[in-house]
Amino acid sequence: MAAVREGLPEGRYGRSADARADRTLKIVGAVLGAGLLALIAWFGYDYIAGQDVSGRMTAFKVVADDAVEVRLEVTKDKDSTGVCTVRTLDQYHTEVGRKDFTFGRHQDDLVKVVTVRTTARATSAELVGCEPVR
Repeated sequence: MAAVREGLPEGRYGRSADARADRTLKIVGAVLGAGLLALIAWFGYDYIAGQDVSGRMTAFKVVADDAVEVRLEVTKDKDSTGVCTVRTLDQYHTEVGRKDFTFGRHQDDLVKVVTVRTTARATSAELVGCEPVR
């Protein structure tokens, strides 16, 4: 009785088409993955390095029915001018005041107390953001 073979002997005629396709897909996937990581790293670096002006609000105090004092800490390059926007909210979270504050050249890191006028009594204040003047 003779043994019946189902296919070609293993390893005798080189790689199969499936093995070549798998290797090609692995290489393409690795190259695309490395490119994606490089792109994410570039955007992250650009985001961090591109911020010339940053700020944070450390405190606020409602001083009157129509005024709020806000304490800002601003970090920026000496050669740049920055603008920080502060808004105030009432008890219903409606905006009752908004003001832009400009921090000029020749000032480095600074702490400044600014006053925002309001149309009604404010209960909170928030820093909307800081950005360089172009």
